Amino acid sequence: MTRLLPYPQTYANWLAILRIYTGIFWLIHGIPKILNPGFAAPDGMMAGMIGMTVQKTSGAYHDFLVHTVLPNASLFAHLVAWGETLTGVSLLLGLLTRLGGIGGTFLALNYWLMKSSFATIDGYGGLDMAAIALSLTHAVLPTGLVAGLDGVLDNRRSIPPEVIARG
Repeated sequence: MTRLLPYPQTYANWLAILRIYTGIFWLIHGIPKILNPGFAAPDGMMAGMIGMTVQKTSGAYHDFLVHTVLPNASLFAHLVAWGETLTGVSLLLGLLTRLGGIGGTFLALNYWLMKSSFATIDGYGGLDMAAIALSLTHAVLPTGLVAGLDGVLDNRRSIPPEVIARG
């Protein structure tokens, strides 16, 4: 009898590769922001991006950007930089991958909303949507169990097979 679908381990291996790729993606975006002092400066890159974005947004998210984010741009810049970096570390190491996936989804969803990409057809095929899909995969699936520290920690907590056999 021939097997039509790959073995579950094959899927798990591909998901581990996807997790590592997603971790590298977030690190590539987060680390330069941490290393660039101009990103979090009071009139730095983050404040400039928010200032330009405010002109394109409307509604509740616009009010949030104007009244909360813009006056605290330096704080939000640090939160973004560290959020991206810690999400990347989490996914790269496979440690707390569901939390890393939730963090990445939250960050990318905010970028998508900030750009008002939801109002355009091409916004659904952009980088932010891809980041949401990738990060959401790790929030939903246990991708850290293979080639990740979640798998090592899970094996330590599980009951040894000989204990189960004794009943």
